[in-house]
Amino acid sequence: MDIFGESMAEMTWYEVAAAAAAGAVLLWPIGVIEQHGPHLPTGTDVYIPTDRARRVKAALAERGVDALVVPPYYWGVNVVSGSFPASYSIRPSLMREVLADLFVGMSNDGFGHIFCFSGHGDALHNRTLYEGIRAGSQRASADISFVVDAALAQRLELRVDDPLLTVHGDLAPELPATAPRVRTTPEGHPFVDVHAGRWETSMMMSSYPELVREDARRDLRPTDHGPEELAVWRRGYDDARRITPHGYFGDPAGATADEGVRTRAASAGAAADAICRRLDAQLT
Repeated sequence: MDIFGESMAEMTWYEVAAAAAAGAVLLWPIGVIEQHGPHLPTGTDVYIPTDRARRVKAALAERGVDALVVPPYYWGVNVVSGSFPASYSIRPSLMREVLADLFVGMSNDGFGHIFCFSGHGDALHNRTLYEGIRAGSQRASADISFVVDAALAQRLELRVDDPLLTVHGDLAPELPATAPRVRTTPEGHPFVDVHAGRWETSMMMSSYPELVREDARRDLRPTDHGPEELAVWRRGYDDARRITPHGYFGDPAGATADEGVRTRAASAGAAADAICRRLDAQLT
């Protein structure tokens, strides 16, 4: 549960400088502190991308690419959970400038490539992260990019060939850009699983099981909400709290650690492959 574990926070400045000089790339997990129902910690959106960055680092090492993990950033933008306790938000303009300043510092240390990973689904948060990357790219010499799957790029209305994106996964032109994860109840009823539900809970069960409140999780009923409720929920604040008064949207009780293990491995491999493609393209 050490959020600094395996990151550059545990290294000396001599070691960091040597890694930059040797061409190591940076992996930066970026999340928020936000409510995640009665069963997951408020740091879920920090823990998941940090675990992902560590796994991407290991996957890159297998591909011959050295990487360092930057300590996670966790003061972001919360619209959807804005009316819940322990869901903290800062002004998008402030987040953009903080990120841009830090990108400049990393670039000045000699790091030529910085890859950012979001652990938070809020659209404004991710657009702000993108704007921070754009501002940093204008001020720093490093190649800075947002590692996203194609579905998130679509939802944010960004082109998959945007030079500020490192995209993995396939486009799904038959689905709307806002298409959420759709699950099915044991009775065969389709519902949306998008926050503190089966997917996120599976990830936490497989990576940080000590932080999952099993006594609460196993008795939680699926929310059974569909796309119409999702559209209202995404307006955020009181609308979101009315739709999901308990703070989750999906089926936490349906989560399994095995699903989390498979998802984590596939996610890390896809991101590492996308990063390698970007690095290779810049060498040719």
